Amino acid sequence: MMTDKIKETRFENGLTLLTDRMTGVRSATLGFFIRKGSRNEPNELNGITHFIEHTVFKGTNKRTALEIAIEQDRLGGNLDAFTSHEETGFAVKIIDDRIADAFDLIGDMLFDPQFDEKELLSEGCVIIEEIKMTDDSPEDKLGELFTEAFYAGHPLGLSIAGTPKTVRSFNAELTRDYHKSLVKADNLIIAAAGNIDHDHLVDLTKSLSAKQLTNSKQRTRQTAKPKPFAPILIKQNKNLEQAHMIVAVPFSPGISKERYAADLLANVIGGGTSSRLWQKVREERGLAYNVGASSIMYHDCGFFSIFAATSPKQTGEVIDLAVAELKDVVKNGITEQELELVKDQSRASILLGLEDSAGRAASLAQSEMLHGRQIPVEETLANIEAVTTKDLQKLAKKYFRTEKISFAALGDLKGLKVTRERLNVSK
Repeated sequence: MMTDKIKETRFENGLTLLTDRMTGVRSATLGFFIRKGSRNEPNELNGITHFIEHTVFKGTNKRTALEIAIEQDRLGGNLDAFTSHEETGFAVKIIDDRIADAFDLIGDMLFDPQFDEKELLSEGCVIIEEIKMTDDSPEDKLGELFTEAFYAGHPLGLSIAGTPKTVRSFNAELTRDYHKSLVKADNLIIAAAGNIDHDHLVDLTKSLSAKQLTNSKQRTRQTAKPKPFAPILIKQNKNLEQAHMIVAVPFSPGISKERYAADLLANVIGGGTSSRLWQKVREERGLAYNVGASSIMYHDCGFFSIFAATSPKQTGEVIDLAVAELKDVVKNGITEQELELVKDQSRASILLGLEDSAGRAASLAQSEMLHGRQIPVEETLANIEAVTTKDLQKLAKKYFRTEKISFAALGDLKGLKVTRERLNVSK
């Protein structure tokens, strides 16, 4: 599969249209991406963006909820919607001759939702059940407890879904009001990849009514860069068979040139089955089934985390192994062989991803949101190739600092003691 030059059209009202044509396929992915997420909500409206993402499926002035469901299934049944801290998205993968139908459906849902009070109440109950599911999942629950403490006092520390209290407060008037400030032209990126025609999508975008694409008074908020804390948090739950743990530090933001090295460093430490943590914690010692590391990047901040689930009596040993790996990277760096391995992983992931129209459409939107431009694959691969072992050790020394290390755990952990000294990576 080959890709022609990515095309873009920027409308006067601020809407951006991006397309990536792929030859030799009969599929296409169409996505509507909004440059706002839960991070931009007032505290008292925590969860309303996620609430809107759900409730636009509950009917428009043209379609009932059932008609939306039927049409979604007719298109292929894979209309996906999501809310993150920094964006909201609606995307569907379809046969190429259904692009106009998909555009009409998503456009109708986003720009003309009915927000019927009865339907909102019903969907609010669904979302509260979703929140309860998180509470019942120790891994997810620990993630929320950790971010709440790590980004205390900042919207990034709040749940994307909100709380039962906030969700119950979202009536039709409030929801319509926030929707107007969220789904507007200068917040919107329409991205499509696959066997599509850019000019056709320009015409479809123009077909949206002037009212639908008119900007409204800004009500979502711009938030300052958070100042992360370094909590040590142990939550008891004697009903859990396993203890779940996180060791984390502030890390590179998504707009930083460090991001390439940051991803590679995370992969060396815990990104796959050949990574240091997987081999030492799981393969050599059999302490955990699930262990790894990841780099989470927002546009202006990020964090690196090591995660694992193990038996409560083995938690201390896993903590010490995790800290030892951070210490070793700071002191000794990584080998050329390790670097080449994770570079190969990254190259394969990027190049294989080019075969998927959904991934390419999402990549168009992500590049626009974070960088304001499209980054060619060749540029990304060159930036990855340019990373050296010295770069990774420099990055480790910058971020893996004892006073910045956070720890969080959830389980039957009575008696577990984790001090700042135990998290020391400098001695």
